[in-house]
Amino acid sequence: MSPPPIIVATEDRDRLLDLVARARANQVAEQLEAELERAQVIPLSQVPEDVVVMNSALEYEVVATHQRRRLSLVYPQDAESNAGRVSVLAPLGCALLGLRVGQEIDWQMPGGLRSLRVLSVERAS
Repeated sequence: MSPPPIIVATEDRDRLLDLVARARANQVAEQLEAELERAQVIPLSQVPEDVVVMNSALEYEVVATHQRRRLSLVYPQDAESNAGRVSVLAPLGCALLGLRVGQEIDWQMPGGLRSLRVLSVERAS
């Protein structure tokens, strides 16, 4: 199954490509680079409100178990798992970047392949 289309803000893409360039020999960084290459890239002001962009708060579920979780997608220096701030360089963060509400993606996680669905997105103000 091919991955769903994703949208990434131009402003996020530029910063994320810099991050990828500095994260040498990192498998998730390589996955992030591949995601950025296939993304539709548009200015943040034109990205629909239901798309996961950097610093978004979102709710997602693991499709197989219907387990729901809320998190904020952040840059690595702002990550804090106890506070629900997940790095874009973590497998989960990389998987969710650019998805719209209702979209699902199959992603290799440390515990195996997972199907994830975005349920809601809130932009940081």
